[in-house]
Amino acid sequence: MSSPTADAPGTPGAPGDLTRLTAARLVEGYAAREFTPVEVVRAVLERSEEIQPAVNAFVRIEAEAALRQAGESAERWRRGEPAGLLDGVPVTVKDILLLRGGPTLRGSWTVSADGPWDEDAPSVARLREHGAVFTARTTTPEFGWKGVTDSPRHGATGNPYDPARTAGGSSGGSAAAVALGAGPLSLGTDGGGSVRIPASFCGIFALKPTYGRVPLYPASAYGTLAHVGPMTRDARDAALLMDVITGPDPRDWSQLGPVPGSFRDGLRGGVAGLRVAYSPDLGGRPEDAPEPAPEVAKAVRRAVEVLAELGAEVEEADPGLPDAVESFHTLWFSGAARVTQHLDAEGRALLDPGLREACEQGASRSALDYLAAVDVRMAMGRLMGVFHTRYDLLVTPTLPLTAFELGHEVPPGAPYRRWTGWTPYTHPFNMTQQPAASVPCGTDGAGLPVGVQLVGARHADALVLRAAHALYEAGVADIPPPPAPAAGAGAGAGPGAVRPAGS
Repeated sequence: MSSPTADAPGTPGAPGDLTRLTAARLVEGYAAREFTPVEVVRAVLERSEEIQPAVNAFVRIEAEAALRQAGESAERWRRGEPAGLLDGVPVTVKDILLLRGGPTLRGSWTVSADGPWDEDAPSVARLREHGAVFTARTTTPEFGWKGVTDSPRHGATGNPYDPARTAGGSSGGSAAAVALGAGPLSLGTDGGGSVRIPASFCGIFALKPTYGRVPLYPASAYGTLAHVGPMTRDARDAALLMDVITGPDPRDWSQLGPVPGSFRDGLRGGVAGLRVAYSPDLGGRPEDAPEPAPEVAKAVRRAVEVLAELGAEVEEADPGLPDAVESFHTLWFSGAARVTQHLDAEGRALLDPGLREACEQGASRSALDYLAAVDVRMAMGRLMGVFHTRYDLLVTPTLPLTAFELGHEVPPGAPYRRWTGWTPYTHPFNMTQQPAASVPCGTDGAGLPVGVQLVGARHADALVLRAAHALYEAGVADIPPPPAPAAGAGAGAGPGAVRPAGS
């Protein structure tokens, strides 16, 4: 059996290391009989156990079930009858989405592990139909409520580049897993930046699709702010994953209609002739929101210059969005209040103190407050709809800063209390339901990743992926890989964490 060739810049491992390979490359290798799903899944499980003590990426590692699934996949490939587009590819799933056979704990002591746990979320069901192998459940803050990943039940998730810093959130476990080679694909959720924030901090790719493009069930307590999205090594893998998880599901009343064509086919064509608006700081952000750090601004500007060199028509322009953070808080905190409404005083005492405070704020908002926030949201959507008649893409920093110290909701010394203060470029596009992706575009002086955000009009997911793919092809995302984590160097599993199966 020949050794595979690594094809994913910025991923861990030595040449020939199966954990380096993208999902697309794994499928090619299975078809060519270069290696088997069992070999790949074993390597990924070993990597998962290796990184867990340092970054705490997982709630649970499902070694026995994953190896069984891998064996079944290997037999299908031996017969030349793969089940689908991702047969034998290791996938991790954020512990917010249902995955049958085990509990979905949502980072909370208020969720019982008792079963039956016999249902898959729509995106998980589509992956299962295509033969994907589920290796682990990834960490999340309690009910995915904030932009960093720590919870009373499962502890904190450290950054692959420095485990003493945050991986971001709320899909921080997924981002850390992908960055460190514990599977090329992960499913995350994004209600205010929750796939894009950790993607930026951890140096991977993530897409928040147009709302409804990926079916979701059960419906999120955060309503139509919440999206399911791919977290991957590159845009090509994200397109492959989107071709699977956008399949219809009758349980989601708000899903969009069938996708016209393949997202993978849509990667071709480059960016020549695209009208690109570059907004260095997305005017309209809250007054106390941080300006982009100089190294962030420099890396993002360079990515924009590459788009211009590739033929895009780039203009510095701002959409003029209002400061809508309080409207977002009304919608977000009301959702948090709703998801915890059933708890008695004893249950509330178990909550993350910050979440408990957010729930109290949400419960104090009236129906008229909520509808006023919806009005703001509709106005923002109209504004962005008109903006995209002039521009195909909007480009901003994903975040104004790089990863900060672990154990904090906001950077130490910041003038704001909530995570929305340092994420002024992400949550506006949950309000407008647009597709938005984060692409690695450099590192700061400490070697921490920087992300550039690409935003498209509603339903323009394929265009966002195409532009992101062009940046990957041009080498913009070629950042140094994270160092091999040292056990005990950072987050660890934390008090009360659920340890990996078999550990």
